[in-house]
Parts: sequence; structure tokens; C-alpha cells
Amino acid sequence: MRRVDHVIRDRLASQVVLINQISEYIISAGGKRLRPALLLLAAGALDVRTAHRHELAAVIEFIHTATLLHDDVVDESDLRRGKKTANALFGNAASVLVGDFLYSRAFQMMVGVDNMRIMQILSNATNVIAEGEVLQLLNMHDPDVDEIRYLQVIRYKTAKLFEAATQIAAVLAGTDTATEAAMAEFGGRLGTAFQLMDDWLDYAGSSDAMGKNAGDDLREGKPTLPLIHVIRHGTSEQQAMAKAAIEHGGTENFQAILDAVMHTGALDYTLRRAEQEAAAAAAAISFLPSSPYKETLLELCSSSTARRS
Repeated sequence: MRRVDHVIRDRLASQVVLINQISEYIISAGGKRLRPALLLLAAGALDVRTAHRHELAAVIEFIHTATLLHDDVVDESDLRRGKKTANALFGNAASVLVGDFLYSRAFQMMVGVDNMRIMQILSNATNVIAEGEVLQLLNMHDPDVDEIRYLQVIRYKTAKLFEAATQIAAVLAGTDTATEAAMAEFGGRLGTAFQLMDDWLDYAGSSDAMGKNAGDDLREGKPTLPLIHVIRHGTSEQQAMAKAAIEHGGTENFQAILDAVMHTGALDYTLRRAEQEAAAAAAAISFLPSSPYKETLLELCSSSTARRS
């Protein structure tokens, strides 16, 4: 990961000062670096030693960071990881354009690896992520969104990059198509579990623990699984309140919504769904030989549903 950080800083360099300023702010703001770490761990589990793994891990992080920049503008967010978002500090226009820079730099780096299969995976992932962002926009303030539509957004917008990270490791290892598919499934399932837990934390977590504003999804009118569950299983009054919250956004009735989420078992249901995805991820890599890398991947499956931030 230190080598990946070196690649990130080296590849972020630009003659445009504002790009350097915003890029440095984003990188120093921290974050789990989970997606590039997944690529390196999967590569280790498959005995990949090529230096391309560091370059591609940085590509994955650039794509992820670009989506965060654009998301924060779309969502009008002002806090991420406990710090001001780039758009809050530098403005929306600068954030969007630096996000574009990160996307284009990522594609420059992909070309340098000179592997058409990897290009296919990453270009497809980037396109699917964009589709997921548009789908989420269409779902905003729509109380008729069901669990199927909700999960489609997760799999497009969040899980797809997890999937690409672990699938790329299999390509670098020169595995057969079955192994590549299994590694892709592992990443996609794990990414789904992580996003389900993020949506769980929006109602179960505190602002201090999460590094963002609790209730953000509710404020933005996002129909996430806890609210969808309330609409399906709550009383008529609870259903009406949840629908109104999605339609109008805002957190004026946050405590009442939280009570409905608790009383209908929505948090327990969301947690169970996350645990199912994490278990499916672990099962997908059962074929891998025992190694510290595999053990860490399995630990990620367990910790994904135990985290509180």
C-alpha cells in the first residue's frame, strides 16, 4: 500500500496548481483505501507479483475518488470522513473538473499496462458506475422504489468497482474464466455488503463514528433499504411517514422515522442482508489455497458487517 500511495502521488502531479491542491487535499483526507487493498490482497492470494498490480490499484483508487467528487456535488454534501468535502472548500465546478481529471488520468494509466482484458473490465466498470449514479438520481424522492431497484443501484454504483478490483487480480494471474468469475463475484458481493452497512449506519451510527452527518440519506430523499422495509412492513401511519420522508427529504422527523425503523425491524433486516452478501463473498473464494492473503480477505467479509463507521 505504501507503493500504491507513491504511485498515486506521482500520477496526480499536474502543471495546473488547483488540480494539485484539490488532489492533495483529497488524498490527505484519508479513507480506507479498501478497493486498492482488495486488488493487492486478491493478487497475493493468486500469487501475482507483477508491478502492474500497484499501478492498477492506484487506477482503482482514482476512479473511486472521482466518483466521490462527483457524488458530493450531486448530493450537496459538505462533510466526508469528518472533513469538509472538496466542493465545500473549492466549489462545485472545481470538484467536477478535478473528478474528470482523475478519470482521464486513470485511463492514461490503464493504457500503459497494455492489457486489453483489463481495459475492458475497467472501462465497463466506469460506465456501469455512471449508470448507477443516474439510476440513483432517478430513484431520489421516489417512494415506490423496491428492494430490487435499490440493490441494482448498489451493484452498479458501489459493488462494481469492488468487483473490478478483484477480477483484475485474476486477469493478472492468467487464471481461467471460472476463477476470474469467482474473484469478480467475491468483490461484487463484498461491495454490496459494505454499501448495505453504510445504509444501515445512516440510521444506527453517530456522526462522530461515521465521519459524516447521520441521517444524510434521509435528508437527500434516498430510498435506502431501512426505509423500504418500513414502507413494506410498517403500520399505515409509519408507511405514510416514510413515503413523505422520501418524497420531500429533510430530517425534521428524523427521530420519528428512526423509531419506525427500529420498531419494524428494518435495521435487523438490513444487517441480515449484508451478512448474507458477506457470506456469499466468502463462499466464492473457498477454492483459493490457504494463505495470509486469503485469510485477510475472509476477515474483510466478517468485519464488513461488524463495523460501526
